[in-house]
Amino acid sequence: MTYSFEGKVAIITGAGGGLGRCHALELAKRGCKVIVNDLGGAMDGTGGSSDAAMNVVAEIKAAGGEAIANGGSVSDPKGARSMVQDAMNAWGRVDILINNAGILRDK
Repeated sequence: MTYSFEGKVAIITGAGGGLGRCHALELAKRGCKVIVNDLGGAMDGTGGSSDAAMNVVAEIKAAGGEAIANGGSVSDPKGARSMVQDAMNAWGRVDILINNAGILRDK
């Protein structure tokens, strides 16, 4: 059985790579509109760039889906609000939240 997410809107944190990217691509493939959130920091938490999120958005759009990149931090209330605001401005709703963001700190 294949599940459809047609018309649904998802915010996926940490979606610039790894499992978050996989979640974003699969939901978009099934009709979901996606806020691709990624802070773009290095494995140690330093730095930041929206490149990873923008690359995933480009993949989704190339496949015919709808997505927006967001570089807000989940650790900051302002960053979290920006994700919701982007979804509300673009599509007027949020149906799904996948809080996948994390920083590897096992060194």
